[in-house]
Amino acid sequence: MLYHIHEFNHHAMTPMRMMAQAVNMLATNPLLPTSHTGLGRTVAAGTDVFERITRKYPKPDFGLAETVVDGQLVGVRERIVEHKPFCNLIHFERDLPEERDDPAVLVVAALSGHYATLMRGTVQALLPEHEVYITDWLNARDVALWHGEFDMASYVNYLIEFMEVLGPDTSMLAVCQPGVPVLCANALMSEDDNPNRPNAMVLMGSPIDTRMGKTAVNLFAESKDMSWFRRRFIQTVPAPYMGAGRSVYPGFLQLGGFMAMNVERHMDAHRDYFNHLVEGDGDSAAAHRKFYDEYLSVMDMPAAFYLETIERVFKEHHLPEGRMMIGDRLVKPEAITDVGLMTVEGEKDDITGLGQTEAAHGMLTGLSAKHREHMVCPGVGHYGIFNGRRWREMILPRVATFIRAQRAQRGFGPKARSQVFGSEITTLAEARGLGQMEVAPAAATAVNGKAATGKGDGTRGKAAASSSKGTKRRTIGESAPEAVGVH
Repeated sequence: MLYHIHEFNHHAMTPMRMMAQAVNMLATNPLLPTSHTGLGRTVAAGTDVFERITRKYPKPDFGLAETVVDGQLVGVRERIVEHKPFCNLIHFERDLPEERDDPAVLVVAALSGHYATLMRGTVQALLPEHEVYITDWLNARDVALWHGEFDMASYVNYLIEFMEVLGPDTSMLAVCQPGVPVLCANALMSEDDNPNRPNAMVLMGSPIDTRMGKTAVNLFAESKDMSWFRRRFIQTVPAPYMGAGRSVYPGFLQLGGFMAMNVERHMDAHRDYFNHLVEGDGDSAAAHRKFYDEYLSVMDMPAAFYLETIERVFKEHHLPEGRMMIGDRLVKPEAITDVGLMTVEGEKDDITGLGQTEAAHGMLTGLSAKHREHMVCPGVGHYGIFNGRRWREMILPRVATFIRAQRAQRGFGPKARSQVFGSEITTLAEARGLGQMEVAPAAATAVNGKAATGKGDGTRGKAAASSSKGTKRRTIGESAPEAVGVH
């Protein structure tokens, strides 16, 4: 019923929204003398703010039409490699003038309310030296009922199927919530000796063990029983959406939760936006619109997946307690023996507390030290782990070097050169009492010159066989050229 009320309110506001747009057009028309007065600018600003806070925001575009590779500007286009009812696997194809042996990375975006475009900065930073793919989750309200439910097992199976498409010479990078299904998928693939398991998995700000470093999010999840979550958050999609009748956690409820965490900040931001419009500060107003066009664009989550995540990850801790089931199979993290694990945490992360992601290392008892690395980035919050200057300048170089090192150990690509990172990170960390950043041998030293043979037959996936021009994907056992550095 709440979903129906929300839709009714939106449609009821349509006449007023259209009137506000009409008044705004008049108030901003440079041919009218009133548009140059303080009153005219105030009316224009007020109608603009009203229209923006009452509209629905569509899914944003990635907008990554180009990137710079070796100092040259090259075009980028999005191509759907694999389509599934709840997700598209997208490849950002670079129009390269010649072949490059860049590592392939599957960025696993969170299915948590916002679209995968929230990872735009992550993809943009990876593109110059990586072949990038991303999971582009679809709005559950647009998925017809006949496609069935989508739960944790569905998520894990999607990831395994995507890896089958991409082939063995691929690494996985998960930010926040997908860390759990990514670890589960790797455990199942390793147990099955699946040749398409990744070279490495990078878990960033992921709630692997929420018993560690509890945040307000964790405490809130633990304070309510599951019946409360079902009663308060689960709604049925109404007509005329394609997914009419599907149970979801609606995007508008999620957005309400996001906004409620920082009500005063959002109110101040909109007041400042109004003032910027009145003052004619176009740059500040544009920055506001850019941020909120993304922030206010939300999607419905499948109810089954949302409730399982709350119950099994945040309340009952199935994975760290060794009782996580995917379908009828028990997840065995100890089965992972040759998939590199790098964990990244932010010192000021108020969503995924310190220690929650690092806990993955204690579960992968079959993994040797050369396949491990952990880092804490001082002064960084949850969003800063995968977006912004600290991500580009501090975190990405370490992630890129780790991926290349793990790739080399599996017999793909060149040897990884020794790299020294983190003087700034280490200094800041020691100042905050976090201690020396841990660097695994695989990322800090050159990999042994003799290529590993790896496991499986080295068969490449469908996407690997049809990758874009200028991209060369290796199979296990192919010779590698001399070492190249990560810049």
